[in-house]
Amino acid sequence: MARVRYVPNSELAETQAALNGRLLEERKVPTGNIFLALANAPAILNDFLTYANAVRAADISPKLREMAILTVGYCTDSEYEIVHHHSHGLKAGLTEEQFHAIRHFETSDLFNEEEKAVMAFAKDSTLNVDVSDEVWNDVAKFLSEKQLVELAINVAWYNSGVRLMGALKIDLEDSYKK
Repeated sequence: MARVRYVPNSELAETQAALNGRLLEERKVPTGNIFLALANAPAILNDFLTYANAVRAADISPKLREMAILTVGYCTDSEYEIVHHHSHGLKAGLTEEQFHAIRHFETSDLFNEEEKAVMAFAKDSTLNVDVSDEVWNDVAKFLSEKQLVELAINVAWYNSGVRLMGALKIDLEDSYKK
């Protein structure tokens, strides 16, 4: 059970019409519980959405981005993150088999060297914060400086997301439950 109330879209429409409209336009309908929880702090939610959109507009390939996000999800055991990014990963080009293999990407033959380097970066950043020179140098072989910054921002952003979900005990929506 969540530690804060989920602000219903109907209530948000009355008190923060523009923000509610933005949620409905920019995010999945029905609105995810993470956003309904963050609606308790509407000004921050609005900026949260702006930042999230900027992060999503990065030049790094969507497939690599989703691999990094899912690595964060698996490293932190965030069911919410993993389940929500399942469809994003498949849309970006992951196979179902790859999706399930991300947890053990290092020993999987389903990923190429670049993909493994991106996931190793996400894992090292998530678990250790300070990325080792070895991990950095491996991923830097494949990405431009702009893409490296974007990767670091994506990993940091989704680490903040899983920590919000954990702190607030965000529930997985019924539509995502198996």
